[in-house]
Amino acid sequence: MLRTLIAIALLGVFALQTSAQGDPWSRVAALYQQRVTDAGIVGSSLMFVRDGAVVHKAFEGFQDLATKRAVDEQTIYHWASITKTLTGVAIMQLRDRGLLSLDDPAVKYVPELRQVHNPYGDISQVTIRQLMSHSAGFRASTWPWGGDQPWHPFEPTRWDQVVAMFPYTQILFRPGTQYSYSNPGVIFLGRIIELFSGDDYEVYVTKNLLMPLGMTRTFFDRAPYHLVTNRSHSYIRTDDGLKEQRFDFDTGITVSNGGLNAPLGDMAKWLAFLIEGSPGDVVLKRSSLDEMFTPQIRAKEGEGGSGEDVQAGLSCFIERHHGVELVGHSGDQNGFISHLYFHRLSKSGYIVSFNTDASSAKDRHRTTRAADEAVRDAIIREMWR
Repeated sequence: MLRTLIAIALLGVFALQTSAQGDPWSRVAALYQQRVTDAGIVGSSLMFVRDGAVVHKAFEGFQDLATKRAVDEQTIYHWASITKTLTGVAIMQLRDRGLLSLDDPAVKYVPELRQVHNPYGDISQVTIRQLMSHSAGFRASTWPWGGDQPWHPFEPTRWDQVVAMFPYTQILFRPGTQYSYSNPGVIFLGRIIELFSGDDYEVYVTKNLLMPLGMTRTFFDRAPYHLVTNRSHSYIRTDDGLKEQRFDFDTGITVSNGGLNAPLGDMAKWLAFLIEGSPGDVVLKRSSLDEMFTPQIRAKEGEGGSGEDVQAGLSCFIERHHGVELVGHSGDQNGFISHLYFHRLSKSGYIVSFNTDASSAKDRHRTTRAADEAVRDAIIREMWR
């Protein structure tokens, strides 16, 4: 009897191994789950989209370590800078309606920028296109002074706080000649969206992007009451241990730069839109999407994009990894790290989010960024080769 049970168990293990060896996604999922566990990441979700639909998914860990609530399809993550892709689409919508040109001076619509010091000439040199491609010459951080105490606002809460910093802000290089990842530049884009629409940024995006795409569980900043229980907590892990970060936080005036929250199912709809467009071009013309994915300027490794060759498009990055071209964007804020990538030739892509920013001075391989890179490389090897 014992021998029979052992034989059955061995056959089961053999069957699982054979399945994993023969199924590319099983190999991706196994590596993903192992790397999440090895890095000490509390929780994570991964989805793969092809031809407009989710065809593969994997989950690992907890959305709330204190209650041991497991990650599932309802879990809502913070997407940080992936918000910039929505801001870019909104600007392109306004352009397609004839309300602005991408080569218009930004100061035409944000007159407060006149207070910024430009040692290279007039501030009108800075264009909307340059803000979208991070080539306008603004600094990287939004909030360079303060913000390091628990009682400080997470980000500036009002536009007048950002404007108050303009007399102490300067253009770092001649606009359009270099690349430098800039969060403030995207806040200015959000301000332009509000000017032309008459709506708050969140309202405009909800009405003109989220609603047409059926992203009904997506929101900005603090969660609606009925979704709070689905919102993931977030953590930072170092060699000294694990620390929980702010929960259900408000990105304030920086919402157009990084205020997005959504479950992976909704983000899969966003990814499918970027790959396929929308029926009848109701959200944005296919040609305008392609324009966004056209390189504008060479970017810097580690500043928004990564890979062997990184180009900044319009609110996205065009990267090469192991000879394969991908379009995408990453997000990194308050313990959340995420990535959105798609492969235009196969009309497929993936989204992944981790609710823990794990780092280690002892072992760089047991980090969230290393896990993120390993998942990307596995998908390239298994799904896009």
